[in-house]
Amino acid sequence: MGRPNNPTPLVTRVADAANAALEEQGYVTALDVMLYLSWLQPCHVAEWQTRRLAYLEQGMQVSRERLAEALRLLATFAEQKGLQPTTADYVTRTAAREPLQFSESGAPEFEAAWRTQWTARSAAPATRARLAAKAQKPPELAAIVARHPDWKCHRCGGTGALLVMEPPGPACLTCAGLGSLAMVPAGDALLTRRARAGSKLTAVVLRWSQSRKRYERIGALVEPEALAAAQASNAAQSGGEESA
Repeated sequence: MGRPNNPTPLVTRVADAANAALEEQGYVTALDVMLYLSWLQPCHVAEWQTRRLAYLEQGMQVSRERLAEALRLLATFAEQKGLQPTTADYVTRTAAREPLQFSESGAPEFEAAWRTQWTARSAAPATRARLAAKAQKPPELAAIVARHPDWKCHRCGGTGALLVMEPPGPACLTCAGLGSLAMVPAGDALLTRRARAGSKLTAVVLRWSQSRKRYERIGALVEPEALAAAQASNAAQSGGEESA
């Protein structure tokens, strides 16, 4: 992979990325920096979280030497700013919630650099706790619209319109533990929000956009009872508004 053609020194770009993340969300991680630098795209993160990539660095358009330099610069920036380090967990967007790997080697020093979350020491303890909890929150479970109709579940040999990526290969919703859920198509934000709030198990439904080269949300999977309750709430609210 070639070195990105950008005249701005990497130390400046890393600092700009870290400052932007701190301002926007109150903490910064290596993942934030790599996305800001465009060394990593959101679609690669989605592929990694759903096990289409075995490790995150597979999706990066930069040499390992350049990546190591950026990780070092981020640590230096954090030290100079007096930021507080904590370790964040990264798990798959599957029901198994398996730990994710960043580098091909899995070397402890690289994995630790990727997993470190940096927060301002000046923040109140309650704020730091809230930010840490936000960063530790696992990603939503994801079901993906099958791009090839002849795909087979690696567990049972079945198929379907949706699949979940697992390390050995794609799995059908039943084998992935999501077979009992119902689909809520995108478009009705209130219905989706209420259904998701009332469902103990949920998953986002993603479809690959060839034109935009990324995964896009097209709906959600929720428990049927939660969907029915949300539909009833919406209907009752609509009826009340019409009679007012």
